[in-house]
Amino acid sequence: MNNGAILAIVSSLIFSIMNALVKEVSDTIPVAEIVFFRSIIGTVLIYILMKNSKVSFSATGIPMLALRGLLGALYLIAYFYTIFKIPLADASILAHLSPFFAVAFSIFLLKEKIPKGVLYIMPLALIGMVLLVKPFEFSSYSLYALIGVISAFFAGAAATSIRYLSSRHHSYEIVFYFLATATVVSIPMIWNNMVIPSIRDLFLLICIGVVSLIGQIYLTKSLTHANVIVVEITRYIGIVFNAMWGLLFWAEVPDTFTFLGGLLIIASCIALSRMKDHSPETKLN
Repeated sequence: MNNGAILAIVSSLIFSIMNALVKEVSDTIPVAEIVFFRSIIGTVLIYILMKNSKVSFSATGIPMLALRGLLGALYLIAYFYTIFKIPLADASILAHLSPFFAVAFSIFLLKEKIPKGVLYIMPLALIGMVLLVKPFEFSSYSLYALIGVISAFFAGAAATSIRYLSSRHHSYEIVFYFLATATVVSIPMIWNNMVIPSIRDLFLLICIGVVSLIGQIYLTKSLTHANVIVVEITRYIGIVFNAMWGLLFWAEVPDTFTFLGGLLIIASCIALSRMKDHSPETKLN
């Protein structure tokens, strides 16, 4: 196994720890407040990294950077809410639908050519999504799972904006705008509903901010050691990590629909990644 794959596994483990921390603290702290602490801590840390690396802020492209930040903020809010409401494994699987939304946005907004065979793979992912959302049961779970799909939608849109911005701006600057915008967006949501964290909750919130940035650093490092496609596929092990924490700490046992839906989504996303790898029009560098 090459270094890039190992680093991708480490980043997936770290992000799964962040997810577990989010689920644990969400019992006492509102989701928007978790997003606020996660974002403001990350903003400070990434600003320090920018200063140490002598990365300056751009004078142009601010609206697109802000849009990327807004999309990322909406993703965080929706994803953290999903983690709070449904099992970790389910939320993680739904979030992994984002590559399909990213492909759709790339086709319609960036005018990229559709990879051959996507139309054959898409129905499998949609069936997997239906099995996970379980609309046929008409339970509150279905609504919360649908919010997980919405989080994947925003993640896909954010990924498309990053693809556009990456050739024009340093990665630190892109991350800074994401975290700073998420901080600003979350403030009105907690203005009249802020809960003063206990010492334990404050510790968990700080851990979420630090751990998430460490995960981002390891993910970035993995991309410097391996092809993006290798990293994308390897990161699906994060679903296993999330399922493990859910089972250990919250006794969350995936049901048959979750298992089958997860298999379809993972298989179709891996097929999509391999397809992108063999298609010159969509291959990421």
